[in-house]
Amino acid sequence: ADLDGADLENVNLQNAKLVGATLKNACLRKANLREACLDRACLQGANLSEAILIDAVLEQADLSDADLSNAQLDQAELKRADLRKSNLQGASLQEAKLGGAKLARSNLSYANLAYANLAGATLGSAILYKANLSDAVLHGTFLQNANLTEATLT
Repeated sequence: ADLDGADLENVNLQNAKLVGATLKNACLRKANLREACLDRACLQGANLSEAILIDAVLEQADLSDADLSNAQLDQAELKRADLRKSNLQGASLQEAKLGGAKLARSNLSYANLAYANLAGATLGSAILYKANLSDAVLHGTFLQNANLTEATLT
């Protein structure tokens, strides 16, 4: 499906199958995407602020430059997803699977990454100010030049 630039604010797409969908610069603010499958979807520059993506599958999805501020991504599958330069400020990513994800230059200030799996993820120059990384898996995670000021790592 090609939904580039679509206005889908507040839409209910729970359990939707959008594998490989193109949603570049789409507005999905406050959308319900709980348990949606968005593998390999292009969401570059999309507005997903305050969206519900709990248990969503976004493996290898392109979310670069996307706004995911205050989004709920608990238990989401984001393996090898591209989240470079995305805004995840205040997002909840508890128990999210981010193995191999690209998060360089992303803003994860105040994000909750408790119990998240970030093994092999790249967070170079990411902002993790006051982020909660309690019990997160960080094996092989690239954190060069990341801002971890006041982040919780225990």
